[in-house]
Amino acid sequence: MEQCWRWYGPDDPVTLEHVKQAGATGVVSALHHIYDGRAWSEPEVLERKRIIEAAGLTWSVVESIPVHNSFKIGAPERERYAGYYRDSIRSLAKAGIATICYNFMPVVDWTRTDLAYRLPTTGYALRFDAIDFAAYDLFVLKRRNAEASYTPARIAEAETRLKELAPEKIDQIERNLIAGLPATERSYNRDSFREALAEYDAIGPKELRENLAWFLHEIIPVAEEEGVRMCIHPDDPPFSLYGLPRIVSTAEDARFILKTVDSPANGLTFCTGSYGTRADNDIVAMVKEFADRIHFVHLRNITIEEDGSFYEAEHLEGGTDMAHVILALMQEETRRRGEGRADWRIPMRPDHGHLLADDIGKKKINPGYSLIGRLKGLAELRGIMRAVERFGLA
Repeated sequence: MEQCWRWYGPDDPVTLEHVKQAGATGVVSALHHIYDGRAWSEPEVLERKRIIEAAGLTWSVVESIPVHNSFKIGAPERERYAGYYRDSIRSLAKAGIATICYNFMPVVDWTRTDLAYRLPTTGYALRFDAIDFAAYDLFVLKRRNAEASYTPARIAEAETRLKELAPEKIDQIERNLIAGLPATERSYNRDSFREALAEYDAIGPKELRENLAWFLHEIIPVAEEEGVRMCIHPDDPPFSLYGLPRIVSTAEDARFILKTVDSPANGLTFCTGSYGTRADNDIVAMVKEFADRIHFVHLRNITIEEDGSFYEAEHLEGGTDMAHVILALMQEETRRRGEGRADWRIPMRPDHGHLLADDIGKKKINPGYSLIGRLKGLAELRGIMRAVERFGLA
């Protein structure tokens, strides 16, 4: 697999020199300053590509072209934004960048209640505390009809938890949940967040699926014409938050997406951590089933707790059998190479690494995107790939 690294552009505290030192050859990046749905111009794309290539690296994957909210709610202006999106695809294709990751999560992107959960190792991880989340949703945000999203037992747990939380802890949880994360373009206060949720009052899983299908029918034909591979990222976490529908969470969801526009240009970003947050997802089986439509991979691991909470585990620990995931992916690469495909190599990157060593306390370190934690993860994943190659398993 092609070893890649996510880079947030010239302002990222992790430099392209660091990326090379980690052993990666590919960069996963985007024009992060354009988050309002405007088209990415060819000159801006080429300038970002120039910066990456000047460092001796390749811009291998775009993550992500933002999907405007109008697509998700089915607003009339989605026609205009679809044109912008198609123009962005064409600009990237002209620059020779052929893999585009995106997601279709409504209102919020990846969501965690704790961005610095202290581990027994004394490092720090991202964590989603299911009871803290319910306490915030029910009794701080006071979302309308929130009680319908929880069992009576969970509501009682959340009420008890709220009484245990100091005001500064509640403020921190709120900042983590709605004030914006590295992967998001939108930031909220409590009132604006309620307004954003209200836009989805009439949208359930069925309606959101219909809107995703509309988006795919508008976008995939252009990607196919331009030789671009679109790959949708799963929901993170892969279950409803704030009563919102999540429709990229299970194997059934993936089947629907791939069948809706049955084209090699319509594929998956297979994030083992996102899909792995549901205990009912068989990750290895899913990789094998969807192998020929997996265009990009996020390799990370999750430990799920009894109450539904979870945290980012070591890359080679947690609930996912990472060795067999990598084996299945490398076997797919062997199949593609046997077909004579020039694009047989699957780009991958480590994700949501722990905050470790000298990175602790540094300013401007994005939660989950420290240098040392991801470097450690990439080294571990590289070791599995080398073992697979050495013993001829793929």
